[in-house]
Amino acid sequence: MEQEKVIVIDFGGQYNQLVARRVRECNVYCEIYSYKTDLEQIKSMNPKGIILTGGPNSCYEEGAPTYRKELFELGVPVLGLCYGAQLMMHVLGGKVEKAPVREYGKTEVFVENGSPLFTDVKSTTICWMSHFDYISRVAPGFSVIAHTADCPVAAAEDRTKNLYAIQFHPEVLHTEEGTKMLYNFVRNICGCAGTWRMDSFVENSIIEIRKKIGNGRVLCGLSGGVDSSVAAVLLSKAIGNQLTCVFVDHGLLRKDEGDEVEAIFGPDGNYDLNFIRVNAQERFYIKLAGETEPEHKRKIIGEEFIRVFEEEAKKIGTVDFLVQGTIYPDVVESGLGGESVVIKSHHNVGGLPDYVDFKEIIEPLRNLFKDEVRKVGLELGIPEKLVFRQPFPGPGLGVRIIGDITAEKVRIVQEADAIYREEVEKAGLGRSIGQYFAALTNMRSVGVMGDERTYDYAVALRAVNTIDFMTAEAADIPFEVLQTVMSRIINEVRGVNRVFYDLTSKPPGTIEFE
Repeated sequence: MEQEKVIVIDFGGQYNQLVARRVRECNVYCEIYSYKTDLEQIKSMNPKGIILTGGPNSCYEEGAPTYRKELFELGVPVLGLCYGAQLMMHVLGGKVEKAPVREYGKTEVFVENGSPLFTDVKSTTICWMSHFDYISRVAPGFSVIAHTADCPVAAAEDRTKNLYAIQFHPEVLHTEEGTKMLYNFVRNICGCAGTWRMDSFVENSIIEIRKKIGNGRVLCGLSGGVDSSVAAVLLSKAIGNQLTCVFVDHGLLRKDEGDEVEAIFGPDGNYDLNFIRVNAQERFYIKLAGETEPEHKRKIIGEEFIRVFEEEAKKIGTVDFLVQGTIYPDVVESGLGGESVVIKSHHNVGGLPDYVDFKEIIEPLRNLFKDEVRKVGLELGIPEKLVFRQPFPGPGLGVRIIGDITAEKVRIVQEADAIYREEVEKAGLGRSIGQYFAALTNMRSVGVMGDERTYDYAVALRAVNTIDFMTAEAADIPFEVLQTVMSRIINEVRGVNRVFYDLTSKPPGTIEFE
């Protein structure tokens, strides 16, 4: 769709996706491009504004990421954040040096009144700082509009050229009025109307899909996850039973999940599509028998998934289009700046079968972040239970069972996980935790139940809060909730006599166990 657009130029900062998400929360469409993107390509996109992200380098060092001075002479408003602010000063004739005092964390920022960037922002506000370098002298034409106790240039502007530099991170939640600052930039300074809304996205997407597909036949690998489910329903609304969805139940789903997916998308569901469920549990268990190495397990699951999908697709016959539930983080993480998208291992169909004769791939959610995908799901009338379901890895419980996989171990982790999720929801914590699940360790230990000795498995409970899933902290679940979960699992799940709570952050750990 043709939208007014703000471009984020990424210099390697960890918050690049978060910057774009915050801009979209202002109802302004935004895309991320590498600092290596040619200036002519940037100009051809006719952006309403440009935002330069943070990054780990020092802008004055040889080989540090940079951009041509002409970027600041396009007549387009530019906002530099952290490294982006320092780079703006450095390129335009200011000076950046190693800071005598490093600032990290929540910091009081004193704002000068009058800047359009700080409209309705308090004169003293809390912001998130993270920098070793500092701007010791602003570039010609700039004036200082904010400072801290240790940072003389927390923000600067050249209002006549619509250039703004912020040393802190307005995109993170720790910056209390950060969203207001970004809104001031994209809506007031850039003049964006704020037309990026999910209801219009749905309407326009349906029109575009119908136009592109015509009378063609479409195949979708439906995992039952949020992304593939929303993509399938969107296609269903557009082309009805020209769509065939293949759902492969590999026996590594959460408890009752296969039946839940079939209830929504199958013959008795609410959608006009052809639904094929393949119950391949035993086939996957046989392939995985005795395998303990995590990456080998992943590859076995991914390859077998493709084989099953291939077999079902052959029965359908000629397919014109293949649907992928690719979303914008997939695109960004696969290569910035319009580079070819690498379809992730285990993402929906897990790969593209070579034999399928299709014209092209349809990726209706390609430009959306996860929270936007959920909004589209609600617009399409998909049940909230599915729209807000917990993230689930492509290999499923295969990466939540340490060691070899058996049907008995799957049963244990399914039942334990169901109890955990039920109690977390009952406590009203579900929406406040980024991700939570139960995993089965490969540890067995001695216990006592009913005056008898046991030698059973230990279940580990995991719950994390995260913004971008690149870093995460263990969630602070009330102890009484954990006690209830522990008691129920040990009493109700045969084969478990011990429950742990995993406090590990990411890094050094990962969110999943394997």
